[in-house]
Amino acid sequence: MRFKNKVVIITGSSRGIGKATALAFVREGAKVVITSRNKRECEQAAREVENAGGECIVYACDVSKAKDVNNLVKQTLKAFGRIDILVNNAGVFLVKPIQEMTEKDWDTVLDINLKGPFLLSKAVMPHLKSGSAIVNISSVLGEVGDPRTTAYCASKGGLITFTKALALELAPRNIRVNAIGPGPIKTQMLAEAEKNPQYKKELLEWVPLHRMGEPAEIANAILFLASDDASYITGHCLFVDGGGLAQ
Repeated sequence: MRFKNKVVIITGSSRGIGKATALAFVREGAKVVITSRNKRECEQAAREVENAGGECIVYACDVSKAKDVNNLVKQTLKAFGRIDILVNNAGVFLVKPIQEMTEKDWDTVLDINLKGPFLLSKAVMPHLKSGSAIVNISSVLGEVGDPRTTAYCASKGGLITFTKALALELAPRNIRVNAIGPGPIKTQMLAEAEKNPQYKKELLEWVPLHRMGEPAEIANAILFLASDDASYITGHCLFVDGGGLAQ
């Protein structure tokens, strides 16, 4: 087991990629913190983790609020006494032409997708020891643009360069910081978009493997970057996109 007795905080882990990641970590021996803004969904995810034989705690948290984030870290330390890995996965996706986008729309996306990882990383840093890891979940849209998703693209592009800068800052402490850039994945975030046949057709045409990715496929990549198997990798964004960016 690669993560026996390691403690992992995974934001946005009540569903989708986050929940798949929590389940993958517990299968490898880790103890996990299930957190999102929806306490009921967190509790449902925790039951799945416990049914899989894992140990976890639940804490409802808005990652855009420093008070919530600091309390999340305190509760983790109270329950487990340590933090070894942080996965900044919580995110929101907004599809709206920029002229229809409000300042509140922009702030909401940037606060959750970019400010959240800043707050979490800052809060856990004093507790991370040599060999610890942070994995940020960006997107292929942090690398390329897409119409009507300017706020999302800005937040995910910012997260990639944030990852690189933080990796340099924490390298002297032997703490690695990397990112994952998922392509189209079968999650609730894209569920509404999938209902549009034309949009789904365009998505699949963009992916050379001609299918949507599974949350577990992203989870596998996250575990790799968090593990000692990636001990010489830091400041990198691994795109898991079915070959989309290769075109």
